[in-house]
Amino acid sequence: MSPAANLATSIWRQLPFFIWLIALWMLLWAQFTVLSFLTGVIVAIFVTRVFRLPPVELSGRVNLWWGFIFLSEFFFSVVKGSLLVAWQVINPRQYPGMAIIAVPMVTDDDLIMTHVAVTASLIPGSLIIDTDRDRRILYLHIIGVHSAEDVERQRRSVMHWEERIVRAVGSRAQLEQMRAKVKGGAP
Repeated sequence: MSPAANLATSIWRQLPFFIWLIALWMLLWAQFTVLSFLTGVIVAIFVTRVFRLPPVELSGRVNLWWGFIFLSEFFFSVVKGSLLVAWQVINPRQYPGMAIIAVPMVTDDDLIMTHVAVTASLIPGSLIIDTDRDRRILYLHIIGVHSAEDVERQRRSVMHWEERIVRAVGSRAQLEQMRAKVKGGAP
């Protein structure tokens, strides 16, 4: 492949990240003007050239219906988690139990694993404390645990987020992998 073709492929793969950097720049300055766009382009070029990160491999597949379901469930879970954590704080009769759990991921994709980790951490009551990339395991600190069933419910919840994210933005291969896992039962 010629150097020009390599450059074109590199730019095409980095385009979503590049656009995101420009949008983030404009949001940070709270200005949606031509000048902020142009300075955003300059900053994005600088960031992508100075901080050489490996290209993010996007699946190229977005399912709007499953994205809507994911966002709806996520919003509901944030509200529910906030209320549960608030109740645990003000309830003097019961100390909220805590646990550290390991949740195995089905897919072998860093971007999906990151999305699942961020989603799980944004819901009150759980926090990602470590990841094992090689074995595809997320470790979470959770509160509100009083039994083994609570631990399993939280583990299933994180696995559910992985399924929703794969259905919304995962590749076809990841989607098939997830369907096979759901059909075969939990690991």
